[in-house]
Amino acid sequence: MRNLCVNKFFTKIIILKNYKSDKNLYFCKIKINTVSELARVFKTFIAYLKRPDLYPELGRKIIKNIFNRNSAFKGKEKTNLWASQIAISQEEVIKTMFGLDFHPFSEIHPQEFKKALDAQNTCPIKMGGAGALELLYSACEFTKAKTVIETGVAYGWSSFATLTSLQKRNGTLYSSDMPYLSQNGDQYVGCVVPDNLRANWKLFRHADRESLPKILKESGEIDVVHYDSDKSYEGMKWAYETLYPKLRKGGVFISDDINDNSAFQDFCEQKKIVPTVVKFEEKFVGVFVK
Repeated sequence: MRNLCVNKFFTKIIILKNYKSDKNLYFCKIKINTVSELARVFKTFIAYLKRPDLYPELGRKIIKNIFNRNSAFKGKEKTNLWASQIAISQEEVIKTMFGLDFHPFSEIHPQEFKKALDAQNTCPIKMGGAGALELLYSACEFTKAKTVIETGVAYGWSSFATLTSLQKRNGTLYSSDMPYLSQNGDQYVGCVVPDNLRANWKLFRHADRESLPKILKESGEIDVVHYDSDKSYEGMKWAYETLYPKLRKGGVFISDDINDNSAFQDFCEQKKIVPTVVKFEEKFVGVFVK
């Protein structure tokens, strides 16, 4: 009995020590993460200060993070419920909306796709991965696109898919993408885009609110819009309202990550648009034909 009590006593001590050790480790990780995040924010802030042309975006970010931090996710629960009830697959939307057969983009240009994968895998910084490439390519084929605007480039997978179609008609892709200030990775933006497609590509390296007005002055009427940049409610609504009037009748509008907030749903309801929602890798993409 005595041995049993002693064993229980030492077991409690060991558990308590382990608990304290785990707790200390937990707080240590928090401190490390906090320090790393502060260092990243400071580095980004200094990078902004070196770029006067980016001061307008810096001001917007400061205001958003101080006064409107929670508004970025406005209506998120509402839209996730709505999207989950009506979402279909990428294959379905390509067939029903565009009347085209589904073919994996990797099989359309297998050699170029492999080179693109190699470029991504050897890239020293991490950026956004490939999205619904087949949807983008099919939208361009469906509209016989000559002018496409996209926001958000990262590795350039969506640019690659879009340009593959545009090149057939000597069309132009206008892209808007912010510099990657915290990663020193500007030279890697669009790194997966093959060299033979770049003649049809114009890349604007500022925030959407600076880039899009410049692009729209040059582009004229748009065949396809692909939105994949600022995911705040205000940013998405502003871009939708800016781009939509320039989209031609019969043109295709695509927005990634509509599940982040209700901007896409609210915009469609205001314009009396009935969109299609595509479920892709546990996220939702919004699509409609004007």
